This record gives sequence, C-alpha cells and structure tokens, in this order.
Amino acid sequence: MEKNFHFDPTPSEDPFHKARQQHQAVECDFAGEKIPMLLSHAAVREAARDWKRFSSDAPFRVPIPSEEKVRTTRQLPIETDPPVHTEYRKIIEPFFMRPRETWMQERLASLMAQLLDAAIRNSPVDAVGAFAIPLQSRSLAILLGVPESEAEEWISWGLNALKDEGLSESKGARLDSYIRRKIAEAARDPGDDLFGTLQRATFQGRKLDVEEMVGFVNLVFAGGRDTVIHSITGILNWFAEHPDGLEALRQNPAVHQTAIEEFFRYLSPIPHLGRVSKNGDCVHGLTVPPGGRISLCWASANRDESVFENPDQVMLDRKPNPHVSFGSGPHSCIGALHARAIVRQLITQLCEKVRRIEVLERHHCIEDLGGFRRKAGFEKLVVKLHTL
Repeated sequence: MEKNFHFDPTPSEDPFHKARQQHQAVECDFAGEKIPMLLSHAAVREAARDWKRFSSDAPFRVPIPSEEKVRTTRQLPIETDPPVHTEYRKIIEPFFMRPRETWMQERLASLMAQLLDAAIRNSPVDAVGAFAIPLQSRSLAILLGVPESEAEEWISWGLNALKDEGLSESKGARLDSYIRRKIAEAARDPGDDLFGTLQRATFQGRKLDVEEMVGFVNLVFAGGRDTVIHSITGILNWFAEHPDGLEALRQNPAVHQTAIEEFFRYLSPIPHLGRVSKNGDCVHGLTVPPGGRISLCWASANRDESVFENPDQVMLDRKPNPHVSFGSGPHSCIGALHARAIVRQLITQLCEKVRRIEVLERHHCIEDLGGFRRKAGFEKLVVKLHTL
C-alpha cells in the first residue's frame, strides 16, 4: 500500500479506546437507565445479527435516548423484527435502490454541481446551512420522487428533523403534522412518489393504515438526515485538515470507492442504536433485565484495533474494510446506497473543481454517549473553497 493514501490521526478522536481495550461491554447511564454498551467489533456485530435474542420490536426504544417525547408512531420498518420487518422493508425498498439507476446518478451529479458551484461562487460559506442541509434535502426529494421544490420546507428543519439542535425540545409535532398532511393529499390523488406508493401498498393482504404510513415516512425524514449532513461536513473538514488527501484522490480515481467506505468507517455518523432483551440476558458479564436494552456502539466497533489496522488513521485505500456504519444483519440501513451515492458525487466533484479547502470557523456537535463524549459533525463550518 502506498503511503500517500494514509494520513495521521487527529489526537483523542476515539473516546472508547481505553474502555474497549479492557472490556467488550461497559454499563452506561442514559437518563437514569443503565444500559450495557457493546464496544468491540465482534460483540456489536454478533448482537446486531441476533434479532431473536436482541429485538428491534420496541417502538420508540431503538434510538437511545428513547423517542416517546418526539414522535407518536413506531418507525417502520426498523422497529420491527423478521419476518414482519422483511415484509415492511419490501414496500419502500424500490425507492432506496434508485441510486443504482443511471437517471438517479445523473440527477445527483447535476444537483451536486449546482450546489458546489454556488458554494464556490459565494465562498466563504457555512457548509452546514448553505451546502450540506440543502444537498441532503434536495437529494432526498429526488430519491422519493417528489418535486425538488418540496425540499425547501425540509431545509428549514435544520440539522435534525425531530429535535432542536440543543436536543431539549421536540420538532416532532411539526414533522408529524407535515407527514399527515402529505399522506392525506396522496389519499385524494396518489402519484408515483413515496406518499402515493404507500397509499397503494398492501401488507399481509390489507391496505396500510395511516399510522403505518406515518411510521415509514417518519423514519425516512428523521433517520437519514443529520447522519448524511454530518458525513458531508465531516469529509469537507477532513480534506481541509489533509489537503494531500484531496490531491491523492484527484490523482487516483480508482481509490474513490475504498475512500468512500473509509470515510463512513472513520466518521461513523450513527454512533449507536438500541436493542431490547425481552426475557433478560447476560451480556459480557453485564446483566440486562427483562425489557432492558443494550447499546450497539457502531462508533466504537469501527475503531476496534483487533479488526482495523491503525484504526485512528484514515487509509483511503483500506481493504478489506468490514465497518458497521450502516449496521449489520437484517436491520442494516436501508439508505446506505443513497448515502454512498451522495459521498461519491461529493468526492468526484471536489476533485474536479477544488484545489484546497480552508476552514475559517468551526463549531462541533458533541454527543454524550453515556459518559463518552464524541465529536459528531458540526453545527457550523465556515469554509473557503479554493478552485483549481
């Protein structure tokens, strides 16, 4: 492997390092609930695949902290288990296969060019508000088959569709009202977009009810929003800190695919998710009571030194790269193809148009994961884009 594809780590990027070296799981406190957090790659992957032992059939409780206060409906298909999960997933899966199609790739390329050219023209810009949020919202509109103009309302929601940036108050009522309005409109005139498809869909021989439709759309809007936005800005920030990395990819297009996977491993945009033990369990020496939860910490698993050579280093040509940023097993992220397609266009067009990225101002988002503090994207990232 060539040295110019490997870049030194930023100090203290992995808050789980010390704990993971000593334990496969540690007990963490989330709003007064004691939850074993699985840290090692092997432990996380094994539990993620064992849905009979560790269930996702737990409305509002797959996210940690729980989301009873920010939504009223079970998210589908993620908060169900096979075989029900498999049947639900098939209903919306065709939309999330679209990034494989030429027309979708062309639309994403055009959107990326439009937004990146505007960011260059107006530089310096806040890459969060002026670039990443519009990119995520408008690319989702393309994916779901709705007019791109519909995304203007989504852009106004900010980083998170369910919670305020301080995470203290809920945006959930606004999102719920929007979804129900669109479902009602589609009931009167169902088109070929996601809303119309849900109106025509059947599950186990019957039509979907309104709560099921809301559950699908809620996940689509909430599940892949801040994660995609943080991925975009995280990559921009990394290129600013490692200009040789952008040049290496410019000179070696064949490495783009492995670089995409490495960025998702390194950034781990979804830090963790929960599973429920219905009958109680013992997990690596820690007791889970009946109905208690465990945390699958993707962010820790992706830095496991027993699996990844120099895990704190970005190795653009890393291969193999068995990261779990999109989960593992039957509940793996349905939006993975879409996220990869966005990042592929981002890297491709940065290589074509941008010589160097300069950060003028940055404000990190900080996650507190049961006592582990982790940088996760940016609330604000002002960049100046220097063209070729």
